[in-house]
Amino acid sequence: MQHILPGQSYPLHGVASTRLIEEHWQAALPSHTLMQRAGLAAAKLALALTPHAQRIWIACGPGNNGGDGLEAAIHLQQWGKTPIVTWLGQPDRAPADAAAAYRRAIAAGITFSPSPPDHPDGVIDALLGIGHYQREPEGQMAQWMAQINACAASVLAIDLPSGLHADTGVCTRLHVQAQHTLSLLTLKPGLFTAHGRDACGTVWLDDLGVAADSGASADARLGTRPTPTQRSHASHKGSYGDVAIVGGAPGMTGAALLAASAALHAGAGRVLVDLLDGGSQSVDSTWPELMFRPVNSLVNQAMTVVCGCGGGDAVQAMLESVLSSDAPVVLDADALNSISKSTLFQTLLIQRSSRALTTVLTPHPLEAARLLNCTAQQIQANRLEAARQLKEKFQCVVVLKGSGSVIAAPGQTSVINPTGNAKLATAGTGDVLAGMLGAGLASGQPAFQAACDAVFRHGELADLWPDTTPLTASKLAAQAA
Repeated sequence: MQHILPGQSYPLHGVASTRLIEEHWQAALPSHTLMQRAGLAAAKLALALTPHAQRIWIACGPGNNGGDGLEAAIHLQQWGKTPIVTWLGQPDRAPADAAAAYRRAIAAGITFSPSPPDHPDGVIDALLGIGHYQREPEGQMAQWMAQINACAASVLAIDLPSGLHADTGVCTRLHVQAQHTLSLLTLKPGLFTAHGRDACGTVWLDDLGVAADSGASADARLGTRPTPTQRSHASHKGSYGDVAIVGGAPGMTGAALLAASAALHAGAGRVLVDLLDGGSQSVDSTWPELMFRPVNSLVNQAMTVVCGCGGGDAVQAMLESVLSSDAPVVLDADALNSISKSTLFQTLLIQRSSRALTTVLTPHPLEAARLLNCTAQQIQANRLEAARQLKEKFQCVVVLKGSGSVIAAPGQTSVINPTGNAKLATAGTGDVLAGMLGAGLASGQPAFQAACDAVFRHGELADLWPDTTPLTASKLAAQAA
C-alpha cells in the first residue's frame, strides 16, 4: 500500500482501462481473490488510520464496492473491532463476488443493521464505486451519504468517494466527503482533477498484488517533481535565453510585469517587455533588470515570447506578428480570447505545428471554452477530454489550468498536476505561471516538459506557502526560482 504524495510518478487509469486490468486478473486468479484482497487492504488502512476506533460503520452499496466493504468487515471483526454493516444489496441480486462476500460475512457473524449506528468511531464508505455514472443519489443511498458527511468520525472511502466520477473528477450534488481514499488496483484520474482532490482527502493506493500493465494503456499520469539542475560555472546570461513579454494594455500593465518578474526569477537570462499601453514605461524601479522595448524588436527566433498577459483588445494588433514568427511562444489570457474570435489567428496557430515551431496555450476553463466554442461547464465536466480536444485542434502543448491542471500535447500521455491549492485563486497567479513557463522554454527545455515542470513548481510554491502569509502574485513571482 502506498501513500500518494506530490512528486511521485504514477499512471492513471480510467474506468475502461481499469476494467480491462480487473478482467485480466479475475481470469488469472481464483474466484473472488481481488475482492478479498481489496477488503483486506481497506481493513488494514482503517486500522492504521484510526487504531483506537472500536465501533466502525461500514456503509455498503449493492455492487462490488459494497462487497469490498463486506470483506473489510470480516477482517476488522477478526481483529477485535465491532464493524456495523448497513447494506443496500440483496443476496440473490448482488454480483457474484459481492454475493460471495455477503455469505462470508454472515458465516463470520457480522452485525448487519437496517440503519447507521449513532456516533461511530470510524466510517468506511463502500457505497458506490467506479461503475457509478453521475446518477444523483436518492432514497436510502442519499440518506446514508448525508449521514456519513454529518459524522464526526474520520471517513475512509473505498476506491473513490461515493458520488465522484472516476474519469472526470465531477461529483454529484450530494457526494461523500472523505478524509482518506483507498484507490484499488489503479489510480483513477478523477481523484486528482476537478472536485476530486476536495472530495478524496489523502489518497492511498493498493494494487492488490498484481501488475497494472495488463494490456491497458494509462489514460494520464501524475505530474512529477522537476529534476534539479545546476548551472555551469562557465555559463553566462546568454546561456539561459531571452524571454519577451508582450502584454499590459492600458489599465493592465501589472499582468505583463508579473509575467516578466516570474520569468526573471525562474532563471531567464534576460527579460524584455513590450507594454501595450503606448510605451509609457521605460524602467521598473522594483525590478530594474527588466528591459522595455517595442514589440517589433522582440519577436525573433532567438527569443521566447510570452504573449497576452493583460493584453486586452490591444494584443490583437500584435498577434499576427507573434504567430507568424519562428519564436517559441506561450499564449495566455487575452491572446487566447483573441484567437478564439479570429479564423486568421487560428489558422496561423495551427500552421505553427507544420513548421515544427513550439507553442504552448495556457487557458483557464472559460478561455478553453471560447477556444472550443462550448461552455466552461462543459470543459469542467471532462477536463482530460477538453485538453485532448485543444491539443488536437491546435496541434500544440496545452495547459488547462484549474484544480488538477491538465497538461496535454500531441504524441504524449496527458499529465494531471498534483500540486497547488486555493491560495492560487487570486489575481495575477496565471501571469506568473506564463512567465515561469517562458523561462523554461528559453533555457532550452522541450515544450511539454517545460509546461509540466512550471505547473508543478507553481503549485508547489502555493503548497509550501505559510498559512499566516497571504499569497499575492507579486510575492509568488519573487519565489519562482
